[in-house]
Amino acid sequence: MSTKSTKGIWKVISASSMGTMIEWYDFYIFGSLAVVISTKFFPSDNPTAAFLSTLATFAAGFVVRPFGALFFGRLGDLIGRKYTFMVTLLLMGGATFLIGCIPSYETIGFMAPLSVLILRLLQGLALGGEYGGAATYVAEHAPVGQRGYWTSWIQTTATVGLFISLMVILATRNILTPEQFDEWGWRVPFWVSIIMVGVSYLIRKNMDESPVFAKAKSEGKTSTNPLKESFGNRYNLKFVLLALFGATMGQGVVWYTGQFYAMSFMKTVMSIDSSQVDTLLGISLILGTPFFIFFGWLSDKVGRKYIMMGGMLLAILLYRPIYKQMYETTSVKNKTEMVEKTTVLAELKENKKQTMDSIYTTNKEYVDGTTFQEIKTVHLENGAVIIVDGKPKVDTKTTIKINSSDNWALIFLVFVQVIFVTMVYGPIAAFLVEMFPVKIRYTSMSLPYHVGNGIFGGLLPAISTYFVTNAKDLGHPEFYLEGLWYPIVIAAVSFVVGMVYIKNKDKNAHV
Repeated sequence: MSTKSTKGIWKVISASSMGTMIEWYDFYIFGSLAVVISTKFFPSDNPTAAFLSTLATFAAGFVVRPFGALFFGRLGDLIGRKYTFMVTLLLMGGATFLIGCIPSYETIGFMAPLSVLILRLLQGLALGGEYGGAATYVAEHAPVGQRGYWTSWIQTTATVGLFISLMVILATRNILTPEQFDEWGWRVPFWVSIIMVGVSYLIRKNMDESPVFAKAKSEGKTSTNPLKESFGNRYNLKFVLLALFGATMGQGVVWYTGQFYAMSFMKTVMSIDSSQVDTLLGISLILGTPFFIFFGWLSDKVGRKYIMMGGMLLAILLYRPIYKQMYETTSVKNKTEMVEKTTVLAELKENKKQTMDSIYTTNKEYVDGTTFQEIKTVHLENGAVIIVDGKPKVDTKTTIKINSSDNWALIFLVFVQVIFVTMVYGPIAAFLVEMFPVKIRYTSMSLPYHVGNGIFGGLLPAISTYFVTNAKDLGHPEFYLEGLWYPIVIAAVSFVVGMVYIKNKDKNAHV
């Protein structure tokens, strides 16, 4: 590209961004609905185990992303960027739509979780080929010296996809009754994606191939074996490993902590009403998203390294204080209860197995406007309490509706985490593109990105939730902070490697 021309680049940005945003939307509605999905596709006997199984299935889609990066990255370097990420778009959209069609566990048994797992694996493979193609495509259209700015628009798509997934879920919840949403309405966000995929396909169909790749292909300079040249060449492999351990590994855990773990933490650990969490997270994302562009632009001026490393360092130092403040802000232990308004309702209800359960519903109100509801279900058999592992079989669901002041406090605390995300994620596409030559770029940059985000980042919700659950069972007084050790340690390792070995490259170099 010339140093000044931006002709047609907005068309490139919009076409690439829309498709990538839809793929992230498809990927994230599963995570956003994890609490509901755990009751649909997994055995209901143990809600905690079902939720952890759902997170594990969610993580499985991330684990296979590196394989998608290898497969589609190779195709992208052999036949071109455009056609490869059209295939990934259709694969992702089809898998998402079908997840919304799978019958529940009660209907088809273990075929339900198995089907979901297979479709999640297909989604992961598709996403593994999508991001590298879109980032490479935009970077190869961008003028020299402006790659950070232009590729940062692609970086917003993951957050925008998450935001739209939250808004579609929220709208569906508001249109339907709670019973309708629980019965079938949760499937609607999965079905909606097929419409967006169709529109995006029509837009991408009319795109041209990347000029840099087209030139290399016309001159016979494309790779005949991208995998061998990317990972069989010791010099290039060194940069692949450096990109992984010095940048994408830390970036991955910061991304998922600041957005996905924050959401999961508020819903499952803090027990805040699901709709309130979706709304406040959506506001935080809206406020934070422009900073992707800002830090991408800034990286063109001062270099990529110190912005990314700065985001990691802030996360390492501030995660525990932030999450402690989040938990303490809404904890009812710190609030004054209006005892006269407390109600307890006991009743017998028929469950789905057509046996009776004892349901105890406790409602509390607090002086600051917070409301608390606890529904305790004691499972019975022939009128006696069911005993499992020597303990009564009891399920407890707690829902806290927070007041306006606490709501804005949480918005601010999540927004701060999103700023860390924008610092590490805004410049990283340009950083990765600049590390590798044109003929093996799609393959070389995709693998470290998807290992860092797919393996290290994608496993975060499941690992951190397990740490919290385990610490709570052991009676740890600050059990809710234990899940943070995983992202803190991973980000710290990445920060040290990045500071020592990554150079603040010339951001005006040609790609």
